[in-house]
Amino acid sequence: MANSHPPGLDLERLRTHLDRERPGLVAGPLDGELIEGGRSNLTYRIGDGSSRWVVRRPPLGHVLATAHDMSREHRVISALHPTAVPVPRTVLLCEDDAVLGSPFYVMEFVAGTPYRRSGELAVLGPERTRGVVLALVDTLVSLHSVDPESAGLGDFGRPEGFLERQLRRWGKQLEASRNRDLPGIDELHRALGAALPGSPAPAVVHGDYRLDNVLVGADDRINAVLDWEMSTLGDPLTDLGLLVMYSEQQDTPGSPVSTTSGAPGHPRPAELIERYAAGSGRDVSGIAWYTAFAYFKLAVILEGIHYRYTRGQTVGAGFDRIGGLVPGFIRNGLTTLQEG
Repeated sequence: MANSHPPGLDLERLRTHLDRERPGLVAGPLDGELIEGGRSNLTYRIGDGSSRWVVRRPPLGHVLATAHDMSREHRVISALHPTAVPVPRTVLLCEDDAVLGSPFYVMEFVAGTPYRRSGELAVLGPERTRGVVLALVDTLVSLHSVDPESAGLGDFGRPEGFLERQLRRWGKQLEASRNRDLPGIDELHRALGAALPGSPAPAVVHGDYRLDNVLVGADDRINAVLDWEMSTLGDPLTDLGLLVMYSEQQDTPGSPVSTTSGAPGHPRPAELIERYAAGSGRDVSGIAWYTAFAYFKLAVILEGIHYRYTRGQTVGAGFDRIGGLVPGFIRNGLTTLQEG
């Protein structure tokens, strides 16, 4: 339900800022509501009774600006809008903390459904489900086909040494939340480092590409790719590996991990890989490493949530079950790497 005072969004100050920067954009009083589902940055739907927009800002009380860089999200979406990649049109970026207490940006509202669970996707039926998931792969091919230089994103990241930095980064994340024995996690980390693949030509990578980070329209087309906070220039196969990992997940009660693969008609991981290879022309023979790396990343993320739960730093139900999911991700990562 929309209201006049959603947390973190002062609608009067926002209206004043929009009237000054985009005169005539807003035609009436603004209302707004927080959109649930985001992992990190806050997303709001706002409207004036005739038009709707979306506002993105960092979480309340955020400390590390680099972890919630609104200008990067705004930049990549703005750069990709003229391409074949479906993204919302941006309206403005505000880096003045005086307006909302943090930087934020405004973009157009795009209608569509983010499918998060098998049951939600199953409603479409097998044929439509298959089409939606294959469209997800085709959209990833479109993203990785964008020439960074031509799109004005040539300096959006440092592709050299990308995988080494990623592995090091997630290793540090693990150490920051290590407070129990996790059999196999160090073995997986070392094995990934020992088998580091040579990366193909760099591309714009999304960093968290999965079905519930896109909006699917009534015609089953991908209307928009959302949540670009992890995007950079790097190895495109990291996006594919993450998508494959998610497509292998089964429905688990209490799991925060997106699980849609149980829906009838959902393509198997091998078909998604083949579809990507055919569309992109890239060599995907080493995809097992990237999938195992995705398992490692999710294990570290879930362990971080578990760590905060044990320290009383989480609010809400279900956090007590997350710690029990971590060993399965470690095992799957090791198995994937060994069998690949």
